[in-house]
Amino acid sequence: MGLVFIGAVALLIWGMNLLKGTSIFSSKRYLYAIYDRVDGLENDNKILINGLSIGKVQRLDFIPASSQILVEIYLHNEVDIPIDSKAIIRSMDLLGSKAIEIQLGTSTQYVQSYDTLYSEMEQSLMSQVNEQVEPLKRKALALITSIDSVMTDVQSMFDEDTRDNLIKSIKSIRNTLSHAESTTSRLDNILTDGQPRIQGILKNLELISENLEQNNENINRIFSNMATLSDSLAVADIPQTMRDAQEAIGNLNKIIAKLNSEDGTIGKLLNNDSLYIHLERSTESLNLLLEDIRLNPKKYVKFSLF
Repeated sequence: MGLVFIGAVALLIWGMNLLKGTSIFSSKRYLYAIYDRVDGLENDNKILINGLSIGKVQRLDFIPASSQILVEIYLHNEVDIPIDSKAIIRSMDLLGSKAIEIQLGTSTQYVQSYDTLYSEMEQSLMSQVNEQVEPLKRKALALITSIDSVMTDVQSMFDEDTRDNLIKSIKSIRNTLSHAESTTSRLDNILTDGQPRIQGILKNLELISENLEQNNENINRIFSNMATLSDSLAVADIPQTMRDAQEAIGNLNKIIAKLNSEDGTIGKLLNNDSLYIHLERSTESLNLLLEDIRLNPKKYVKFSLF
């Protein structure tokens, strides 16, 4: 009976440790980490390496001298941990449950039981969200303040007179839209009535285009002639020709001036009427002489048969 009782007690102890995650038959290793704060870390929280549970938090003690917290870590796995590894307190879910994740270092030396690891505190998910949301919160508050100011200004602006003017403006806009609609309707009617004319115009344009296409050679010849003329004008000495023409015009003006003056013979002939008068008298005398000869030929011509 005594042996049975001792076996039952041993089995009970083994079962309780097994439920706690502690094996009494495996080698135990304890490590320590010191934190300024633990943010809800509790006993029996998991110890993880790359998501693998290798132990649990055994206990937490407060250090009055430094106001820090000593965390005792129980490891039930024989994994080798470099001495430059870090014990980081992380948030496991949105509910705030904690765990210690060991970030393995690169040293070739490994920790022994009762060694102290480097400690680090990961920022909680809520803190990260708050940091991201805080600027948006400030901007939203500033925007709400601006909107409140704008609404206050709008309310102060929309007094009774302003509302009446706004109603009148809306009515004016409505009338304008009505006139625009009627104008559009009239324009539509005009386009509908003038569609045959438009078609005729388009047909004429098409005929003009066909004529241009048919007379393409003639048009090209005209442009070629114009190009030849332009080349000829470019080769010709236009400035010298213009100077010669101006000189000729100047000489002609001098001749005309002399003709208009009474200094020369031609000028006297053109400007003095005495010659005209003498010529008229001579013509009249000649006419009288010819008339007398016609009437009295014997007086001037003698006929003889022998």
